[in-house]
Amino acid sequence: MTLEFGVDTFGDVTWDENGNDLPHGQVIRNVIAEGVLSDKVGLDVFGLGEHHRPDFAVSAIEPVLAAIAAQTSRIKLTSAVTVLSSDDPIRVFQRFSTIQAISNGRAEITLGRGSFTESFPLFGFDLSDYEMLFEEKFDLFKRLATEEKVSWQGRHRTALKQQVVYPRPEKPIPVWIGVGGTPESVVRAATNDISMALAIIGGNPARFKPYADLYRDVRKKMGAPMLPLGAHSPGHIAKTDKEARDRYFEGYRIMHARIGRTRGWPPLTRDAFDHEVEQGALYVGSPDTVAQKIAATVSVLGLDRFDLKYSAGPVSHDAIMDTIKLFGEEVAPRVREILAIG
Repeated sequence: MTLEFGVDTFGDVTWDENGNDLPHGQVIRNVIAEGVLSDKVGLDVFGLGEHHRPDFAVSAIEPVLAAIAAQTSRIKLTSAVTVLSSDDPIRVFQRFSTIQAISNGRAEITLGRGSFTESFPLFGFDLSDYEMLFEEKFDLFKRLATEEKVSWQGRHRTALKQQVVYPRPEKPIPVWIGVGGTPESVVRAATNDISMALAIIGGNPARFKPYADLYRDVRKKMGAPMLPLGAHSPGHIAKTDKEARDRYFEGYRIMHARIGRTRGWPPLTRDAFDHEVEQGALYVGSPDTVAQKIAATVSVLGLDRFDLKYSAGPVSHDAIMDTIKLFGEEVAPRVREILAIG
């Protein structure tokens, strides 16, 4: 068994020591420092999610990943996720091929529909085409990733005939698909020879076992080799359980309220937060507490990769750096010890 550990972020806008929002530029510079530290402490993957709203600073993933690539030597660099439905698959392929070159082969990409929809009106797409846009662009991107000369036709862009797209990557770019938990998405990933990343952001992670099993069952029935299976969940690590919960709660509550205003969520109470930490998908606590919980999730789902979404609203950059350091230096080795992974 092999197991990779990653971290990812949306570039949440954090506060300064006086409780004021940091400028987006400073947040992005802090994200680059977080990526560099992730490499230094031995983590395997660093991911960035794309958003187009005031509380997240990262709208253009690729330049930030490129900056991290230039300052690191080992860590894989991926999106988490690229909202393919509102982007141009050719430009996405070109940008990640460029990161592949800068990083000397460490680029990956995770594709998704996007649970936030701000990018659709921003780039001139109709939300009524939500499903069709993804299906069509996913088909084109898959061809770009696997074929040198691409012929393709669809409704939302001009047709291609034996088109070569540059720069050509020196080796294939690994492609993942982010799945929120529908059987159709699981089957699509399995049948298209794409690794699957489960977005587990609430509730007991064990409830996703049927999706992990379905993915493996489809691959087996196809007679196809197994591909890596990953999961992404939020969390925070400090020296003690109390410190981690206290340091994380307020920022997480603020983020929950901001998103919840548009989704009809009730305000988050401390009791509900503590319950999610103890019974759900929040990996918050001391290194040993978080390691035990990750090991249990990896075991029940049969994961090959676990990614911790470490940012949450205005949780400070210093606290984030502490979490990354503890995750790489203490949690990851402890999980491998629990699971007897060499």
